[in-house]
Amino acid sequence: MPTSSASTTDAAKSNGGGVQSLERAFDLLERMADAGGEVGLSELSASSGLPLPTIHRLMRTLVACGYVRQQANRRYALGPRLIRLGESAARLLGTWARPYLARLVEETGETANMALLDGDEIVYVAQVPSKHSMRMFTEVGRRVLPHSTGVGKALLANTPDDEVRALLSRTGMPAATDRTITTPEGFLAALQDVRRDGYAVDDNEQEMGVRCLAVSVPNSPTAAAISISGPAGRVTEAATDKIVPVLQQVAVELSEALASSGPVAQI
Repeated sequence: MPTSSASTTDAAKSNGGGVQSLERAFDLLERMADAGGEVGLSELSASSGLPLPTIHRLMRTLVACGYVRQQANRRYALGPRLIRLGESAARLLGTWARPYLARLVEETGETANMALLDGDEIVYVAQVPSKHSMRMFTEVGRRVLPHSTGVGKALLANTPDDEVRALLSRTGMPAATDRTITTPEGFLAALQDVRRDGYAVDDNEQEMGVRCLAVSVPNSPTAAAISISGPAGRVTEAATDKIVPVLQQVAVELSEALASSGPVAQI
């Protein structure tokens, strides 16, 4: 008996050997995320280049699976079922990053962290503590606002100014210390420094007596940054010159590991 060809279109393979309809569905989810989580079909069609009937069919499937929900205004929003996937992926990302953070601790002597931008907030997903008796500690899962952190500056450095201003308007810029940047202009100037220097600094801005150095993880599947933090008396300007190249090299190696199709290599 001949095999049915009813699903030939849906199961059409892309040039890379994958299933085209799956690739398209995930692409639409990412486009929705880039647009703030809620879009109309015409917007998706314009940005993806796919015809409306194709998008409608894919979205109907995603809605049925709970990964997308249709709003009362007939626009589509990312669905709650994605939360579980995202939380699990974030935990795994932190697990994969730990060997690289451990190397940072070995080479710099200071506590190493990994953080993601989740909506308008920074969330710490992994940490390896320093071996010094006086060391910094940030609880994994802790959420902070970006304007007072090195990782926040590293993550937002290449975001358009108008988007940064909109984020700061939503979150406000409360002062954690008397060194915290509390104006959009001051924060945008700090982001210019990050782009120029290739790393971000939190100089007593989140907590007095603590300095943090951070870099973004290039080409990460999701926006991520790694950092070291320690007492200002140890993380001095002279120490910065030695620490930053290590941070940048580890960020590149972590990026390559995350981009590989196989397991993340252990260092």
